[in-house]
Amino acid sequence: MVIFSGELKSNIETVKTSKYSSKAFKEIYSQKSKQPYWLQYIIEGLVDGVLVLTQQGEWVYANECGRQICHQLAPNQSQKNFVPSAIWRVCELLLARLEPFADQEMVVNNEIKLANSFSFRIRVRWLVLEESACHYFLVTIEDQHQARKIQAIADAKKYGLTRREAEVWSLHQSKLSYTEIADKLYITLNTVKKHIKNIYAKQQGFIEN
Repeated sequence: MVIFSGELKSNIETVKTSKYSSKAFKEIYSQKSKQPYWLQYIIEGLVDGVLVLTQQGEWVYANECGRQICHQLAPNQSQKNFVPSAIWRVCELLLARLEPFADQEMVVNNEIKLANSFSFRIRVRWLVLEESACHYFLVTIEDQHQARKIQAIADAKKYGLTRREAEVWSLHQSKLSYTEIADKLYITLNTVKKHIKNIYAKQQGFIEN
């Protein structure tokens, strides 16, 4: 089940359009290429999902994270390289603005929430080839649950949290309530509150020092 949050029409920003030569585009994004292009390695290593789509909804490129997220959004879809409707709806909003706002550089973003409390932030902008009039969709998908988890790990190291404090903080950053944290870690509600209080104290001490 996919739940759309917010009004898509209000999430439009002005940005710089990405431009590549057609030769570079083919070299970087061709999945059939056997050459180890360094930029492709970087994109594959990103935590965020990256998709490049045609205006007809066909895949041109997807990194591994992008493929995994697409599967999460459409787990019952057997068709290869299927674009989930949750992503395509955001693309369509940008497509609708291609003609009337062709001289403006825009990005459309929206947040998608799944029934299991996972959420993704989708950003769609135009990818324009310098040697062609073609416009491609450049889609980036942030796994907000994973992003919060990574931030919690960084915070644990930064503020010198104990192992248990780090576990509590990670769940807290994932938007779980104190009661949910207590149930998940098999500790009392008061223990959760104590850990959170200690974490904030360590953060304050770090700021003051």
